[in-house]
Order: sequence, then C-alpha cells, then structure tokens
Amino acid sequence: MEIDDIINRINFLLDFNKWSMYKLAKEADLPYSSICNIFHRKSFPSLVTLDKICKGFNISLSEFFDYNNNPLRVLELNESEQNLLNTYRKLSSYDRLILNAYADGIISSKGYKNDK
Repeated sequence: MEIDDIINRINFLLDFNKWSMYKLAKEADLPYSSICNIFHRKSFPSLVTLDKICKGFNISLSEFFDYNNNPLRVLELNESEQNLLNTYRKLSSYDRLILNAYADGIISSKGYKNDK
C-alpha cells in the first residue's frame, strides 16, 4: 500500500466519522503533529502509529487494509441505521450482549418477528 492509499483511507474514515485530524489525534492518543506529518509531509506511519489510528477509529488493521471485504458503510442502510451500527461496533462484547438482549426483549414484547 502506498502512502497516498493510506492517506486516502484515513481521509475516508475522517469523512465517514465526521472528524477532524485533531479529533483523530485525540481518539488515537497521538500527537496532532504525527497526524499532520502523514498528510502534509506524506510521512509513512509506523505500524504502531497506524495501529493507534485504527484503534482511534475503532477498527482493526485488517479492516483498514481490506476495505473491500470489510466495508464500514453498508449502502443499503439509511443514516440512522448506519449510526446505530457504528455505535454498536464501539461497544465492548459484554455491552453488545446486553444490547442484543434488550433488542430481543423489545422485539418479543411488541410481537415483531425475530429473524435470528
């Protein structure tokens, strides 16, 4: 992957999350200058830096590099559904279990069909 590909991917993730480079630096626990160097000096980030960037975006390195098999945006979802999915991805596995149980409870109490 070339530096322009990495910059384009980070830009996509910034746009997708509606974040600034400053917000990314805070979320990734990196100095703002490190993010700026990637963009303005086309400085290739180290694996450690790229891992922190991915953690800031709450994605894995494989999701960063394998966009075609791990897209972050599902085109069939509306904005509200996409926001819910992105929030779900940020939850711990325990919190996901709680949320799933809560959603199952809503579905069963309302008589909706559960297609699990």
